[in-house]
Amino acid sequence: MELSFQSWQEMKAALREVLEEEMGAGRCNIARKWEGGKLILKPTDDTMQSKEIPMEVFFKKITSVREKLRVLEQKLNNHASLSYEDKAELQTLISRAYGSLTTFNLLFRDEKDRFTGQKSED
Repeated sequence: MELSFQSWQEMKAALREVLEEEMGAGRCNIARKWEGGKLILKPTDDTMQSKEIPMEVFFKKITSVREKLRVLEQKLNNHASLSYEDKAELQTLISRAYGSLTTFNLLFRDEKDRFTGQKSED
């Protein structure tokens, strides 16, 4: 099978599509109530300007962080020279990072796409 690309952009788009399909990236949706909304960062000092960020842009950044954590997790698990103890310690840090991001779960339409942190053992 021969692939032909007319431009570098077409090749990048095709590669991005394959990666998204294989990694599960790009498959989550923002909750309907946030569609078209915006995040407003307002300083306490009224003389300073507020910053507005479209919710879709913010959501994309949050999901991008998640994907990068997943890649880091995969690289960690497949790293040949790290000991089991080192891998476990680093995995704990990644789990805690996921836990810190659970605040943003309200943005996700589907529960299966939400962040989960380290489970406490009670």
